[in-house]
Amino acid sequence: QVQLVESGGGLVQPGGSLRVSCVASGRPLSLYNMNWYRQAPGYQRELVASISRGDVTTYADSVKGRFTISRDNARNTVYLQMSSLKPEDTAVYYCNADHFLTHRSAWGQGTQVTVSL
Repeated sequence: QVQLVESGGGLVQPGGSLRVSCVASGRPLSLYNMNWYRQAPGYQRELVASISRGDVTTYADSVKGRFTISRDNARNTVYLQMSSLKPEDTAVYYCNADHFLTHRSAWGQGTQVTVSL
């Protein structure tokens, strides 16, 4: 099973930018479709962005045009570049791996992103 570790979260002012990363180990990243989810206090976890094994990307309407998901299979890493951040983007961001054949899913531990003055 793949293991996922997120990093790069932190405190950023509204309008600012931040990049979070997710490093995979145990299995090649190329076997997985990858997703970023987020969960704010009192809210359900929501899908933010996805990138397929073939680099097809999709985004939630709330982040479209502001967030960019990318992957580097050679580095076993997935990124989420976030710009024009808003206070409502504040959440714990989770990396998720979905195996392309078995659809077994793995999660990272999450990284906190806080958008505030």
